[in-house]
Amino acid sequence: MSADLGASAERTRTREAAVPGPQPGPADGHMPPEPAVLAAPAAVAHASDRGARIVAVAIALAWHVAIGLPAVLATRTQFAAPTVVLGGWILVAVTGAVAGVRLLRGSPLPPWPLAGLLLAVDAAVFAAVGERQLFAAANWVWGTLGWFFVLALWGRRVGGLVVLLTTHALIALVAVLAHGPGSADLARYTMYVYGTFSLPVAVFVGSAVIVGLARDRAAASAAMHTLAAERAAAERGRQERRDRLSLVGAAAGRVLGELAAGDVDPDDPEAQRRCVLAAARLRRLIAESDDVPDPLLHELRAAADLAERNGLPIDLVAIGNPPPLPVEIRRRLADPLTGLLADARGWARLTVVSGPGEVVVSLVTPDREGPDATGPPPGEHEDGPVQHLYERDGDIRWAQTRWLG
Repeated sequence: MSADLGASAERTRTREAAVPGPQPGPADGHMPPEPAVLAAPAAVAHASDRGARIVAVAIALAWHVAIGLPAVLATRTQFAAPTVVLGGWILVAVTGAVAGVRLLRGSPLPPWPLAGLLLAVDAAVFAAVGERQLFAAANWVWGTLGWFFVLALWGRRVGGLVVLLTTHALIALVAVLAHGPGSADLARYTMYVYGTFSLPVAVFVGSAVIVGLARDRAAASAAMHTLAAERAAAERGRQERRDRLSLVGAAAGRVLGELAAGDVDPDDPEAQRRCVLAAARLRRLIAESDDVPDPLLHELRAAADLAERNGLPIDLVAIGNPPPLPVEIRRRLADPLTGLLADARGWARLTVVSGPGEVVVSLVTPDREGPDATGPPPGEHEDGPVQHLYERDGDIRWAQTRWLG
């Protein structure tokens, strides 16, 4: 008998070595968490920011073309250096269009080189417009340049924009002082500086605030929906557990009722098998709700412990760490093998091979004559996402359940 048992064990190891296992994965056996919780807030924030960028680009280019260009063309002969004023307008128009397109595509131009170019044009135009057009609409840098500063520094801190606008105001002050201003010129200068500061800064800060509020509200809404979904899933899980407990309890109750009524003999192997199977299902159902790091192995150990208590030597081998699995998948992996354990005689070997996207559970027991009491039909079939394989060859019985993520 020892020789037969040794031969059976050797065949068991040979059969299990042929079982395809999962590919190597991370050391902890878990895939990186998906950013599902962050996806919705990020998408809402991106949409809000894109809308604000479109508005900023439209304001800058529309102001530059619709207000600045007609004034420059109408008074070009009155400038001290018309070529400089018109050339600066064209340079800013082309640069602003490129910067706007790049900003809308999410790949803005380098901010500080662009800002330096705008400030150079700013100084050249103030020097070229002359005293008569210093505060006229033809001096387009007053109203336009601040919006291009916004495009250059979009998405950065507001302090950089304040520095650029302050530099713009100082350049304008030098030009005003160079023409010997009176009190009226200084008053107009103050009014112009206020206008160039207030609107661009308001749009710049307001867009950032709106994006932040949109992100926060989307995050709060996503958290509420996640909580509601988890609550609904927990309620469904409790209801399914009640239903399953009712079915398992009814099966156990029938067995106990028949024993109590004397309808079955306690020494009958079939009655013993039914008792072991009912106890194994109850024990596994209880193990499902335990808070443990590895629920699948915990449930399989519960079934193995019960088999050992009934005198069945069982060897449980675990390779790798199973990924987090839903209760339904764990049931489909464990239930068929739990039923076979209740019918096993002599010895059993239970093997769990796990990876990030695959879990294979195998059970090998000695074969014996007669039809199966609990085994599935020989061959391979599927139960949803879980594949079942059952074979017997007169020496061993081999069953496998396999989940592919």
